[in-house]
Amino acid sequence: MGLLALKNKKITRRSKEDKVFDIINVFLVAIILILVVYPLYFIVIASFSDPNMIYDGKVWLLPKELTFEGYERIFQDNKIWLGYKNSIVYTVVGTIVNVSFTLMAAYALSRKDLYGRNVIMFLFLMTMFFSGGLIPTYLVVKNLGLLNTMWALILPKAVAVWNVIVAKTFFETSIPNELLEAAKMDGCSDAKFFWKIVLPLSKPIVAVMVLFYAVGHWNSYFDALIYLNNENLYPLQLILRNILIQNEASTMMISDLDSLAAKQRVSELIKYGVIIVASIPLLIVYPFVQKYFVKGVMIGGIKG
Repeated sequence: MGLLALKNKKITRRSKEDKVFDIINVFLVAIILILVVYPLYFIVIASFSDPNMIYDGKVWLLPKELTFEGYERIFQDNKIWLGYKNSIVYTVVGTIVNVSFTLMAAYALSRKDLYGRNVIMFLFLMTMFFSGGLIPTYLVVKNLGLLNTMWALILPKAVAVWNVIVAKTFFETSIPNELLEAAKMDGCSDAKFFWKIVLPLSKPIVAVMVLFYAVGHWNSYFDALIYLNNENLYPLQLILRNILIQNEASTMMISDLDSLAAKQRVSELIKYGVIIVASIPLLIVYPFVQKYFVKGVMIGGIKG
């Protein structure tokens, strides 16, 4: 037993090069982790800290002179809550439309018995390299009567070709043809096979599509900037943009302050606070789809 243990120890002994490699890897990963995590952490502590302490460089690891004034003004402002509601509606409805169209298109293109599927796939791929441009797209949206409606933010981007390719690869590698043949022998139609068999077996790729599209809708502001003129329809990100870039916080939430310095101070608190408020929904949803997300990306992106 002693000789066997000694032999196993020799076999598992790591060389000096391996140890050096591990040290370098740990060092690089630690640096990347700090570069990614610290800015996010700084935004969190800055939202609770006195802006004067931030300007003086005294806020590093812990908040200084705690204040909740920024959050109080955010939660008291009707435009923030209206933008929050609009973003939730656009994200939920848009994600349902996106995922439905993407999965149906991807499954159809994954079927070898689809007539002309190579031509259809080629036409899909063409849109990844060539587009009509901003002005023609705007004219199409206008002529369809979609301006100043939520559909202007959803229908023009109902399907992302790259996501169709990922989902198509998943269906081709995860849904065997024998399953379809067996279902047809039992009298199952194509539509019933898709809804009753394919979708329940495709939870990983569905989770991937939901996360991709939901994040895109939640973070989007450019389409709203182009197609929406009614402030009551603005999503949260567009309101956030107005605060961060156009500095509208001075007139939107702090009109009760006379001092310019006081306005700037509260404006900084609001900027950090709105970033946190806007990020909370995605941070809440992600842990629930993480296990499916990793599996779906691996299967849909590598196999095939």
